[in-house]
Amino acid sequence: MEDNSSCSSAGTALSEASFLQRTLERLSSTQCLKVSTEAPVAVIALQRYLSDQPEAQPDSYDVTVTDGVWRAKCSVHPALNHLVHSNTLRTGTDVSITQCSFVYSERRLGHGYICIEKLRCGGERSALLPRIQDVASLPMLVKQGMERSVELQSDVPLQVSRKHYLSLWNNEDPEGDIWTSGSPSSHTVLDVSNITLFSSLESCFRNTWKPLPLLVKIIHKSRLRYYGKFGLKIDYPFQAYFEVADQSGTMSLVLWNELCPEFYQKLSVGTVLYIQNYSLKQSYSNRSHPQMDHHQMKTFHSVEICLNARNPTSVVTVVSAKSVLPQWGLPEVSYLFTTRLQLDELSNNSACDVICLVIFVGRVERVKSKGKKVHFGKLNEPTSFNVFIFAPSSAQVPLVAAADLKKEMETLQYREHKKVAIQGQIAAVRYTKHPKSTESRGTEEREQVPDVAPDVCEPNTQDHPSTAEQTTAPISPAEKISVRGIKRRIQTRKVKQLSLNLRSMAAKRNRRSSEIEEEEEQEAEEKESDSGSEDAPNVADSQRNQDSDVISWESSSWPKQKQEVSEYLCDGGLHQDSVSRRFTFDEKDDLLQRSNLQPTHWTPEQSADTPPPVVCPGLYQVTILGINKQMAIDAVFLPVVSSDDPRAVALPQDPHGNTMLSCLSSGFLCPLSHSQSTLPKPEEVLGSAGELEDMHLVCILDLCHLGGDRVEVLISKVYRVTEVSKCTAL
Repeated sequence: MEDNSSCSSAGTALSEASFLQRTLERLSSTQCLKVSTEAPVAVIALQRYLSDQPEAQPDSYDVTVTDGVWRAKCSVHPALNHLVHSNTLRTGTDVSITQCSFVYSERRLGHGYICIEKLRCGGERSALLPRIQDVASLPMLVKQGMERSVELQSDVPLQVSRKHYLSLWNNEDPEGDIWTSGSPSSHTVLDVSNITLFSSLESCFRNTWKPLPLLVKIIHKSRLRYYGKFGLKIDYPFQAYFEVADQSGTMSLVLWNELCPEFYQKLSVGTVLYIQNYSLKQSYSNRSHPQMDHHQMKTFHSVEICLNARNPTSVVTVVSAKSVLPQWGLPEVSYLFTTRLQLDELSNNSACDVICLVIFVGRVERVKSKGKKVHFGKLNEPTSFNVFIFAPSSAQVPLVAAADLKKEMETLQYREHKKVAIQGQIAAVRYTKHPKSTESRGTEEREQVPDVAPDVCEPNTQDHPSTAEQTTAPISPAEKISVRGIKRRIQTRKVKQLSLNLRSMAAKRNRRSSEIEEEEEQEAEEKESDSGSEDAPNVADSQRNQDSDVISWESSSWPKQKQEVSEYLCDGGLHQDSVSRRFTFDEKDDLLQRSNLQPTHWTPEQSADTPPPVVCPGLYQVTILGINKQMAIDAVFLPVVSSDDPRAVALPQDPHGNTMLSCLSSGFLCPLSHSQSTLPKPEEVLGSAGELEDMHLVCILDLCHLGGDRVEVLISKVYRVTEVSKCTAL
């Protein structure tokens, strides 16, 4: 009796200490629960899979949270998907659940899960996770009677119609426990007496007899391809191409569906396979093939080898390296190594292998490509020797209308990058020495106003009107023209305006109160005007005397045009990710973590201290006025000022006059070499900005969503319209 009493009291104490358990118990008596007493829970996993209802959202998400006592695997309501797209809801942070419900599966007995319908997001890092010694050891919270539910206990989606998760940010990377890896058995006994060669397969392609086994070596491995879509009744819609070789030549091999999770991670270049019960299929004539000329072997492109889990069931044996015999006559993997000096002599689209030392790694960016393509460049332009790793193919620069630029920025999701070109003229340039990054400014703002950040994550359409509602609402002239009080009129899924600052929020509150009393309106305008004159970051003659770190230029027509533009998109300023940081082994782990995408699962390494910020000597803020003078946008220009800058590798470095136009056109200041010559001062560069007056230009902008409400706008290059017309065909 004493034991039962102690167990009961322990269970009661555990329930009282666990917010998740109390919530689950309350959900047993109500369909939807609004949590009045919020308690933070930490996000330890965020997983994506194909939605059952693509008309609403193409993807669904499961989130695993913990309160330090239990772990709970929950479904994310589709209305919160935008928080994932902006990386606001992410692993390693705390959230407060404000509304949830319990959903029973109608397709399977004994299965149900918590659905999070509303939540509030916390700060940059979790305050709860550092106090938990081993997150994986915490028990998984399951409703009584559902202990046998596989979906709640294993690495599969909560929606029972899906069998696997997808990578959080793309479809090409394997994700989940189903992707097995490991080395083959060291003892492999094979009967290679009756194998066939590729040279014989083409002749027997249309015959009905069963093909003989194959003994091949992988010489090229392609990226995984996912072809799943709504309505497709295939559990594992994956495909992977390999180029394999035997004594007679090379041929394509295709791994299909269920065999991809089983074998894709195990197979690499140089792996030997013994294949039985395969099928042959005519190759697609338009499929691109990797360059295999350096192998100096015959290539068979008419047919390809298909491996399936059924019809027929292929048998694939991975042969260990110790079991491979020389008498099998399998070719060696060949490489075409090229030196740095030989790269200049290679023809376009040539393939080669390079051994080099990595000195700089940029952040991972996701690429979107739509719109009218325009090629910008010059004849005889030197080859870039930067190495880019792409999932899709590289795209040319789309020329967009100034009015569409706002939409381009709105639709960007986390780490999505897009390079666009707009026509217009440069109306103003402002140089700031030793600028403060938006990260540090954001930290100060969060410390001053701690109740701002949670509003980001509340999907309340009443508090957050749509973009159309905001743009059609009356806007005062002061709001249109004042950069000091302006906010971006850009939204992310009806949540929070991008680069929202405290001055904008204060001005907005003052404008709301001014509708009640006219006297309060006058006071608010006076206060806003006074505060704007003190810390306005825009061009001002008096500011040059007050702040020696800021110098500026503006066209003679800009003050009037600034009052007439209907849309002014302010840049969010300098981001730490925008400043090149050289790779060092001392900061290796953190640099790789910061450069990579937000992970699906939290690890203790995510809580490590970040390295000191990179010091930026200065930047130019360029105001671009659209060609029809209806829209203006601020963009940051970070010229290359040293040959040590990793960006200098891709620059032609032809000498120029260091005018504002030549610097924007080339992307660097002269000279970049380690010589006795000194670089021009910003005052000297801006002194030549007068030539930009009313000049028709094409500006190349790099847009990148850095997560949360941060969108980066960089101007990388400008062209005169006369120059573009000579080297492009629209």
